[in-house]
Amino acid sequence: MQAVLGENSRERLGVVKNMDMFSVNTAKSFLGKNVNLHLKDGSVIVNVVLSEIQRDEYERKAFVECIPYGNRNSFRIPLKSVAWAELLNLNLILTSG
Repeated sequence: MQAVLGENSRERLGVVKNMDMFSVNTAKSFLGKNVNLHLKDGSVIVNVVLSEIQRDEYERKAFVECIPYGNRNSFRIPLKSVAWAELLNLNLILTSG
């Protein structure tokens, strides 16, 4: 079977790509926590709280609602555009400043 699929059989079947995706389950684990969001285009959204996950029923898309630290305004980011999230420890940030 391995000879038929070749050396990169995991990549060809989509196993590696699906494991690397930022999914709804991953986003649920970061709800209510301060994170840096790394987007797929290379940009980083620094120090936001993930407040909730919203779904658009018409377009079948999921969004993450974010609140910047120290601000009450929120914004939404499509879940597909997030590459990964980095958990922040605010105790280190608040004591150093």
